[in-house]
Amino acid sequence: MTTMESERKTPKTSLSNTVLRQYRAIAHKLNPVVRIGGNGLSPNVLAEVDRALGDHELIKIKIAVGDRQLRDNLIDQLCQTSRAELVQRIGNTATLLRRNPQADPRKSNLQRTL
Repeated sequence: MTTMESERKTPKTSLSNTVLRQYRAIAHKLNPVVRIGGNGLSPNVLAEVDRALGDHELIKIKIAVGDRQLRDNLIDQLCQTSRAELVQRIGNTATLLRRNPQADPRKSNLQRTL
């Protein structure tokens, strides 16, 4: 694996490896709650991502757009716009995290048992 590939696959986050591993384990059971298609990041998609992160804190997003570079750019833009952290990216699926101290325990994927 080249240096560029390892940089691309490693999420840029402030979380420790132990915490990331726990979040990945939780996210494994989740289904994507937002799907991004050919229209990209429309205001409606951004509003839905913001709502989902506010309710669930940890979400999966399915991205069905062109090539890998375009997907990576969309994920980076989405993380910046929604103030979320990238936990994991596998193929067309990205897992995002944004902590919400006032999250409803019945909806939060971090506070309830799946």
